[in-house]
Amino acid sequence: MKKIKNLLLAVFVIGFIAMSCQRVPLTNRKQFVGMVSSEQMMQLSFAQYDGFKDSSKVVPLRKEDAAKVARVGSRIKKAVEDYLIQNNYSSVIDGYKWEFITVESDQINAWCMPGGKVCFYTGILPICQSEDGIAVVMGHEIAHAIAEHGRERMSRAMVAQGLTQVGAVAAGVITNNEQIMNTAGQVLGIGTQLGGVLPNSRKQESEGDKLGLIFMAMAGYDPSEAVEFWKRMAKAGEGSQKPPQLLSTHPADAQRIADLEALLPKAMKYYQAYGGK
Repeated sequence: MKKIKNLLLAVFVIGFIAMSCQRVPLTNRKQFVGMVSSEQMMQLSFAQYDGFKDSSKVVPLRKEDAAKVARVGSRIKKAVEDYLIQNNYSSVIDGYKWEFITVESDQINAWCMPGGKVCFYTGILPICQSEDGIAVVMGHEIAHAIAEHGRERMSRAMVAQGLTQVGAVAAGVITNNEQIMNTAGQVLGIGTQLGGVLPNSRKQESEGDKLGLIFMAMAGYDPSEAVEFWKRMAKAGEGSQKPPQLLSTHPADAQRIADLEALLPKAMKYYQAYGGK
């Protein structure tokens, strides 16, 4: 009897996982996201984001740096949304509440939380140098949100911790579940500063690079700037015991730059098709 129960459980789990997969727009990669809904993920994300803003020094939009970040973010957001709507992917951005802020900090970092909450630290802006440079980072971070990488990491983390949480998630009982909230804290750790934060996988980072190039190109920013940006980022990390925060989760090595160069021809087609210079 026990063997039969285990077999039935295994069949259920396999079937559940199979039904809980979706395809990432543009890359068509199959990903497992079924342990938590987009709505629940955004609920968790927005709560953490609001707490972060309340405790941070947000640069007013009247300041030039903050205005540039918001301008680039809005431009890429519109281009991406237009593309998703035209290609029947509009459901991907249901419930998104886009916001683009700049925070006073020496950290060389930026991030985007599920639901479209984007933050740039002032420390990364000298490396960006221009709006095209900002667009490199913005496109990459927005890509993580559009590809639902946070939801994917959350689902995999929950599976790794056991399937006892499935019922609670399915019933919508999420904010009262301590284990789920702890897992969310690991997945959504602001700027990956928290101990135990679950980083993006190399697969997700590569996907972020690919989508980011296309997204910035769709908005009319020159994707060739991505190669130059990551060269500057790599140089910023030379000779320091503690590399820029962005490098801790977004490794800018020779292979990454080579991969970006290989992606440029495709990205340039979008750049030319969507109003590039």
